[in-house]
Amino acid sequence: MNTLQKIALPIFLMTLFFSCQSASDPKKMLANDDTRKEIVGVIANDTAFSKEMMDALMDNNHGKMAMMGNHNMHKMMMENHGEMTKMMKNDPAMMQGIMSDMMEACKGDTTMMAGMCKKMMESPEMMDMMQKMKEDPKMKGMQHKM
Repeated sequence: MNTLQKIALPIFLMTLFFSCQSASDPKKMLANDDTRKEIVGVIANDTAFSKEMMDALMDNNHGKMAMMGNHNMHKMMMENHGEMTKMMKNDPAMMQGIMSDMMEACKGDTTMMAGMCKKMMESPEMMDMMQKMKEDPKMKGMQHKM
């Protein structure tokens, strides 16, 4: 009986210890549709979590490409132009990143480039700015490229 207790007690304690461990593997949690939807809902409904998610997506090439390919996101950005402009003015690094991403996207997509050029040509403010840049002595090296 004493030997049985010596064997059973360590087995019981090990079983208890391992059952209390909560090794939460994110991939296992996200594999369950209900759990994933709940997590996404919590992130979407919390401002701090949403900002953190957006930062994570912008820091990840796959995330950037997914966002760039999302038609609804482009539509939302165009509809909330004032908000986007304000946000970019407050965060120059974000604006630079978006501009770089747009330029890279245009290199491989002539339709997108043509659309951007057309939009720029239709904007009197943009045309004035380009004229001023052309006349700026600091931009003399750029004239042959224009």
